Amino acid sequence: MKRSGIAAVASFAFTVFFFFSFLAFVNAQEIRILHVNDFHGFAEDHKRLGSDAPQGGIAYLAALAGQLRQEKPSVLLAAGDMIQGNTWANLFEGRPSIEVMNAMGFDAMTVGNHEFDFGKAVLVKRVQEAKFPVLGANIEGLDSLKPYTIKEVGGVRLGIIGIVTEDTPSATHPDNVEGLRFLPVAKTVERCIGELKGRADIIVVLSHIGYNADMALANSVKGIDVIVGGHSHTKTGKHIVVGNTIIVQAWEHGLVLGVLDLTVEDGKIVNAVSRLEEVSPQKIKKPREDVARIVDEYTRQVNEVMGRVIGKASVDLDGENVRVRETNLGNFIADIFKKESGADATIINGGGIRASIKKGGINIKSIYSVLPFNNYIVAIKLTGKQVKDALEYGLSGIEAKEGRFPQVAGLSFTYSTKQPAGSRIKDVFVNGKSIDPEKQYVVATNDFLAAGGDGYQVFREAIRQSQDFAIIGGTIKSGNIVYNDAGRWLRDVVVKAVEEKKNISPSVEGRIRESN
Repeated sequence: MKRSGIAAVASFAFTVFFFFSFLAFVNAQEIRILHVNDFHGFAEDHKRLGSDAPQGGIAYLAALAGQLRQEKPSVLLAAGDMIQGNTWANLFEGRPSIEVMNAMGFDAMTVGNHEFDFGKAVLVKRVQEAKFPVLGANIEGLDSLKPYTIKEVGGVRLGIIGIVTEDTPSATHPDNVEGLRFLPVAKTVERCIGELKGRADIIVVLSHIGYNADMALANSVKGIDVIVGGHSHTKTGKHIVVGNTIIVQAWEHGLVLGVLDLTVEDGKIVNAVSRLEEVSPQKIKKPREDVARIVDEYTRQVNEVMGRVIGKASVDLDGENVRVRETNLGNFIADIFKKESGADATIINGGGIRASIKKGGINIKSIYSVLPFNNYIVAIKLTGKQVKDALEYGLSGIEAKEGRFPQVAGLSFTYSTKQPAGSRIKDVFVNGKSIDPEKQYVVATNDFLAAGGDGYQVFREAIRQSQDFAIIGGTIKSGNIVYNDAGRWLRDVVVKAVEEKKNISPSVEGRIRESN
């Protein structure tokens, strides 16, 4: 072939390549998913245990989200547990969180299990106040929740499906979910994908089932492009891909903002880049003013009621490691259960302790942040075997940092994670003596666990085993219930204890020990 012919062919090939590359470039759309999860009402920047630098702050997160939204077409999504947790939200039953989210222009939110903690009627109010769709595809009996929403972003139609853990009935008080059904997640997502066929280009599952469950869902259900997760408070520096599904999660408490950038061609994701952006006053400098005003107003109201200093912590009180080991704060609270009820021992769920307290002055607000749930003290007769069964169950989820991990008083035990769940407990001692499987012990807990919450069926079964068990006018009667103080919330009992003791300095005593 002559050189001129070769040159012509090469030129033509280059032109064709350039043309199709240009078409691909023209057809490609770049969009951004911004996401948060497990905010739990932590609106103010705060110093976490072990750190002297303030972190978080929803007004700073709002400013960052605004900056990132300007760079490319974006959606802002919340993967559950937004309205409950910190006193800033709890004192007003979650209304401040929704007000802030409205100001920030959230595009969608799925309910988390803690959205139910104020009861169904309050949740319906919060959903009605939201200026964005609140999703819950696998929930039957709450018509105000939508299964999914369709959002067009930069020419790409996102079908956003909201799901929550099927374990919600055991993760909140049973009264809060009475009459509701929590359907299997995988089947629900499959159904919704079918309904969205032809109506959405990209399927996004806004999930509150936990990181491991998200991976299992991606393995079992085809057609999910992205899972934006929550519930397990997982800090994912970058996304993972399971099959063809991208999975992200953004830690907790508004400490980071998740960023997922997608390149979409012909309705398919061809590239994905993700990161977590740190949120702090040092990094962002200037908060978003309208959100800051909302935060400050509710903070002012909280401080008027709860700013009074009632005692002093001589050491940091650890509420962050209560799901994996004995902590000094867990011991302090468990001891209060035992003393107030006159029980032989205490078993409570570490997940009921939601914050730490830094060394220094303790105000009422800090106690309410540690114990945000409307729980009270109950003491129940258990056999030694049932006590051990309860501890076995509590240790069964330690690898996943499940909230069932026990904090205890009046008893001590050793365990080994090298053994399978259900066979991990070794020695158990009650008040210094080896436990007797046949003997009855009075064990203090909270009404949540007494009702079978967090899966603790041992307490529920012990109540029902009593010969005089009955439900009269909605009130449970059982000879196995020794103490039942429904007239005082646990947090108020703790406030009184701190006021009386003044100087608080609990320690880790070896009540819970891991062995080989």
